[in-house]
Amino acid sequence: MSRPFASIVDAPLRTQLDTILDEHRAALDACLDGLTEEEARRRLVPSRTTLLGLVKHATYVERVWFGEVIGGIPRTEQGLPAAVADSFLLTEEDTIASLQAAHREACAASRDAVTGMTLDDVALGGHHGPLPLRWIYPHLVRELAQHCGHADILREQILAAR
Repeated sequence: MSRPFASIVDAPLRTQLDTILDEHRAALDACLDGLTEEEARRRLVPSRTTLLGLVKHATYVERVWFGEVIGGIPRTEQGLPAAVADSFLLTEEDTIASLQAAHREACAASRDAVTGMTLDDVALGGHHGPLPLRWIYPHLVRELAQHCGHADILREQILAAR
């Protein structure tokens, strides 16, 4: 009997977590593929949640957790909004291409930020106080998985309306 996940199941925990994070990052990025700008901005729920807004928010999440918490660069110095809710707000300049590029850049910077770190290393930035990487990774997996679910539902509604 083949084990489809054998390569990842047998890998070290850090490799497993990196792989799962990258899968969720890619899924959020891909939620915009093949959509028009109008479709990507379409609001289907009362909140600010749109597909384009989800990718913008995921970029914010990457920059906060890996830039601020791990890297020690305050969000204000990164040009990020102070309030999480504002990370979903879109400007006229926000496009599928620009936000996918920003997201990919933020993900690459996140990977670079943890190069050489172990799961037991502690991040000192941010207002949460010291946090080990072994706590940050599952938190991010949970958050990105939740947003992937939101994206799946919104994308399904958009495609069904075509």
